[in-house]
Amino acid sequence: MASFSSPSHHLNMTKAILNSHTPQQALNLFNSNVKPLNPLKNLETYSAIIHILTGAKLYMDARCLIKYLIKPLQSSLKPHRACHLILNALNKLQTSKFTPNVFGSLIIAFSEMGLIEDALWVYRKITTFPPMQACNALLHGLVKLGRFDSMWDLYNELLSRGFLPNVVTYGVLINCCCCQADVSKARELFHELLMKGIQPNVVVYTTVIKVLCNEGKMLEAECMFRLIRDWYFLPNLYTYNVLMNGYCNMDNVERAFEIYRMMIGDGLGPNVFTFGTLIDGLCKVGELVVARNYFVCMVKYGVCPNIFVYNCLIDGYCRAGNVSEAVDLCSEMEKLQILPDVFTYSILIKGLCSVGRVEEGGSLLQKMNKDGVLANSVTYNSLIDGYCKAGNMEKALEICSQMTEKGVAPNVITFSTLIDGYCKTGNMQAAMAFYSEMVIKGLVPDVVAYTALINGYCKNGNMKEAFRLHKDMLESGLTPNAFTLSSLIDGLCKDGRVSEALSFFLENTRAGIPENGTDEMDGLFCSPNHVMCTSLIQALCKDGQIFEASKIFSDMRCSGLIVDVPSYIVVLEGHFQAKHLIDVMMLHADMIKMGIMPSIAINLVIARGYQEIGDLRSSLKCSEDLAVQGLGVLNQGGTKRTSVYSE
Repeated sequence: MASFSSPSHHLNMTKAILNSHTPQQALNLFNSNVKPLNPLKNLETYSAIIHILTGAKLYMDARCLIKYLIKPLQSSLKPHRACHLILNALNKLQTSKFTPNVFGSLIIAFSEMGLIEDALWVYRKITTFPPMQACNALLHGLVKLGRFDSMWDLYNELLSRGFLPNVVTYGVLINCCCCQADVSKARELFHELLMKGIQPNVVVYTTVIKVLCNEGKMLEAECMFRLIRDWYFLPNLYTYNVLMNGYCNMDNVERAFEIYRMMIGDGLGPNVFTFGTLIDGLCKVGELVVARNYFVCMVKYGVCPNIFVYNCLIDGYCRAGNVSEAVDLCSEMEKLQILPDVFTYSILIKGLCSVGRVEEGGSLLQKMNKDGVLANSVTYNSLIDGYCKAGNMEKALEICSQMTEKGVAPNVITFSTLIDGYCKTGNMQAAMAFYSEMVIKGLVPDVVAYTALINGYCKNGNMKEAFRLHKDMLESGLTPNAFTLSSLIDGLCKDGRVSEALSFFLENTRAGIPENGTDEMDGLFCSPNHVMCTSLIQALCKDGQIFEASKIFSDMRCSGLIVDVPSYIVVLEGHFQAKHLIDVMMLHADMIKMGIMPSIAINLVIARGYQEIGDLRSSLKCSEDLAVQGLGVLNQGGTKRTSVYSE
């Protein structure tokens, strides 16, 4: 009797399978006699059963068997060797049961397993044009791997060979446009599909809706949603989830919940992605109590929270500053055997650092390493930022060294954070050293890095170096933000160069744009902020330029910037210095109108101001107000005015 492993047994078994009366009989024979044996020694028999299943249009069974064959061959052979052996075995079958459609099944199997290079190799090697499903599988496989250019190249090649795309093809193509954020191309393809008379299915409609949602075109997205809902067919759960996610990304959580209630009304039950989307949206708008209620509500629908849902809720608590609750949630998650991932750890480390619990963040990084979770650049950067903000530059550097040792390359954010940290501690030499290292490594400094250095030099009074960096920043194509300009304006003011500060302010902010300025011009400038305005007002008043100071003060009010007590005090002092009593009274009345109640500091400035210009009656009235406020009667003998920030 022939051994199970002998060549004669393989031959007899192959013949028996090929001579089976039905595909099911052949499959039963294969499962009981061949499947348990080494696939490498039974390729001919595998080839026979795959041909039979494909010929009987049992494509799913054929693909499952191909995948079952691929896995052991992949693990025991060199890359792509398995592909060659399987194709050769399928090609060698010399019977009437041979069908060229097996090559399509082979392409689909490789594509679904992510082995797209093997799938493409088979496509190039076979002499027949693969079936529609195989072509779509190839295109979809390339999109899944993010190889968008290769996908379009292959699609154009297929078209040149006479390929006629169907609704599934268009779904893949539009999804590729979605991944590439190419709305115009997606529209073009959708219109092309309609012009060819191909009826879009729910997948195509949903993909188009997703493209529109990703671009924030929610009105168009909902119009298409209502179109399919009212005229064609009920949207599926994925459609609803896409639309809800779009609204949540636009912070329109209220509309997302209206869509959710519509979905429940259509008889669709939410899944874990639905809850994750809604909980994440609620957390981002600060509705943590409602988010927690929906988290509890998941059990009602038989949905178990996954790592994504927990991460959304943990992130929400960290953003709200309730880090202790976030840590408790992580512990609860671990008790349910849901292990924290790199995102969980990164969220918690950032949260701990934001509330000053940097050492706990460091301990969490150690736990992360112990648990075998690989930290990424976000994790390390959060901890580095925490130590920098705490002024512990030595520890920040230590974490940076650990980062490099673990094979995570410091990026622009890492360097910018360290530069900012050293600038804030006044160590400009170290900050510039990191700036130089950054440039040497081929990393382009960002706005944060330049602004930190500029601010550092301005604080040190080195305006020459600050403006040199400002020039470098502009030449590198970066646009200074409000913080950059604030640093330079404040530096010029402190350096006594008030006129230069005012000119720079007018040249580089929207304050210098005439009312009839074009929108294009407006986009090149940033809006004035509180810091640059108050710096200028204080410097101009000190320099005796009260008219210019008042103009900026008025512009602050008109642009909606908060005008605080110190700003009022500076302008009041300026008007007193210029003996503009009417302006003093108007400003005082304006303060009361704006709801700024006269404080000790304000009454003190007004009383001293009236005293200095010889209006003792008004000065006495203010002194009485001060007495009521508990300060006591103003000392009439003093002549020195109170500084703006002396309170």
